[in-house]
Amino acid sequence: MIAELRSKSQVTIPKPLIEKLGLSAGDKLEIFEDKGMICIIPVVVYPNGYVDEILEDVEKIRRDVKAGLQPVFNNVDDLIASLNGDDQ
Repeated sequence: MIAELRSKSQVTIPKPLIEKLGLSAGDKLEIFEDKGMICIIPVVVYPNGYVDEILEDVEKIRRDVKAGLQPVFNNVDDLIASLNGDDQ
């Protein structure tokens, strides 16, 4: 597919690529040059502190597991059975 560079340095990404990649208006794209090629990669941008909050949650769960406060399942079937109330 060929795209045209417009006067304001804009390029339209062909619709078949947009559909194939599941992109939509407002998605963030990282654009960089690598060995003479223009690379465009979809990215997810998280709010400040989001990853830190997740890491804190993971650490709390680890402490709870170690203390026996967090249930541990041997497999996904056991987890689902517990969620369905079948573990009693």
